Amino acid sequence: MACPKIAVYPGSFDPVTNGHIDLISRGVKVFDELYVAVACNQAKNNLFSVCERMEMIQEIFADNPRVKVSTFDGLLINYVQEVNAHAIIRGLRAVSDFEYEFQMALMNRNLAPTVETFFMMSKDTYMYVSSRIVKELASLGGTVSDLVHPLVEKKIKEKYRSK
Repeated sequence: MACPKIAVYPGSFDPVTNGHIDLISRGVKVFDELYVAVACNQAKNNLFSVCERMEMIQEIFADNPRVKVSTFDGLLINYVQEVNAHAIIRGLRAVSDFEYEFQMALMNRNLAPTVETFFMMSKDTYMYVSSRIVKELASLGGTVSDLVHPLVEKKIKEKYRSK
């Protein structure tokens, strides 16, 4: 029996966007298991807690047991090894993403030569979508229904109503 192909898709996912959902959906077609790893980055001013972000992703992918949602703190490569993954998935929206992601991929390869990084291009409909833009638009009263899952839209509205 062959070893399962396991990948990790890391990010802050604050909030998870349709671009993230698309990459997860496509990634799980390539790998047997896909760990969506929500980063604990205290330096960022997050709208949602790590638990809230994880719950949203879990609910969106509740019907797909091959999508695993967890969290990590510290070096990504340590987490990748902890879950026995052999691949990291990174999304690219524009050329500007590439330089940073390329540097990170090379550093990860230096730290763990057996772990490969797979770059996945965003669909053209999501090239401009980022969590930051979603939050900014929602905070100013704009509609985000084309940018996020309905569950996420509801949670965003609740957050900004309570602020």
